[in-house]
Amino acid sequence: MSRFLPGNDIRLLVCGEQYFPALEAAIDLARHEIFLETYIFADDSIGERIAAALARAARRGVRVRILVDGFGAREFETTHRVALETAGAHTLIFRPDISWVTLRRNRLRRMHRKLAVIDASTGFAGGINIIDDMHTPGHTPPRFDFAVQVRGPLVARMHAECQKLWERVAWATLQFRPRLPRLREYANRQAGQIRATLLVRDNLRHRRDIEDAYLEAINGARSDIIIANAYFLPGRRFRQALVRAAERGVTVTLILQGRVEYLLMHYASQALYGALLSKGVRIVEYRRSFMHAKAAVVDDDWATVGSSNIDPFSLMLAREANVVVSDAGFTRELRQKLLQAASHGGRELRHRQWKNRPMTERVLRWMAYGMVRVMIGLAGDLLARRRAGRDTRHNL
Repeated sequence: MSRFLPGNDIRLLVCGEQYFPALEAAIDLARHEIFLETYIFADDSIGERIAAALARAARRGVRVRILVDGFGAREFETTHRVALETAGAHTLIFRPDISWVTLRRNRLRRMHRKLAVIDASTGFAGGINIIDDMHTPGHTPPRFDFAVQVRGPLVARMHAECQKLWERVAWATLQFRPRLPRLREYANRQAGQIRATLLVRDNLRHRRDIEDAYLEAINGARSDIIIANAYFLPGRRFRQALVRAAERGVTVTLILQGRVEYLLMHYASQALYGALLSKGVRIVEYRRSFMHAKAAVVDDDWATVGSSNIDPFSLMLAREANVVVSDAGFTRELRQKLLQAASHGGRELRHRQWKNRPMTERVLRWMAYGMVRVMIGLAGDLLARRRAGRDTRHNL
């Protein structure tokens, strides 16, 4: 895992109500450069608001670079892109060619990160897309989610990651420009007392960094673990780590999606509940609104906020980014927000009641789980063949 960097100031942002004003204010103060990466860039009031701020920055001479995902932001091409580029911003689309029919694995590899870096001095990371989280038709707003605002040495690492991915996508889309200048003026300035690191997931050197950080924290837990995750379908290693923690007396609490957003994933996730509940893992379904959070705390001084779900698509396919914090004050604040959400918006499941659910429900859940596993297996087989072909070519 990347080493922790001291000297940071990290502010927890809860939902879009806190995130978007902070992001917009930072964009309006930009003097040199802005990187923005997002999975979704919606054509709604928030999308228009952030696009307008980015356009204002570009018109006053700030280098604005926006990277969106070709699936999550598939409408970006026909909504915001022309206006932003007319204002002088540069935009790239990550893997715009979608192929559902052929199940080509490289098309399933999405850019799921939500990062922003302004003047290499202020950074944002988390799970919040550029979308109006108060607009949730048929459900109580807002979507429950987190982001962090970062100042200090960690921003240099965030800046380097944004710059590296931008250059790679530019090469891949034949839009490469001369190598981007490095901003060093503010990147390493001390801004606080918090130790933190940035973890990314890609399909090269950092395939397991985020999952391994979770496992290290879970395996070392002494008192409590709280994980809030919107799409929860962990592999065997992750499930076993949670069970072992519960068996040695650690209080393990999972705050999971209680509303049905993606039917197959919802019921596939529920197929795992019985085994976890039987081992003493607490499960709280958050039902007050849609939950989109990807956050966790372990003991008194470990916390993470980021874009990575604990499911095969985040941990095996997508590009993700999480900030991991080692600080008692930040951990305490995030724990308080998570417990408050569980208390006021969640319903705890009981093992006795869960195991007495009708047989038809249990069968449907395991069918959903099996379908997801088949999809993962197909994708994994395609990856193995692709890697084998690449290794063969390299050995020629």
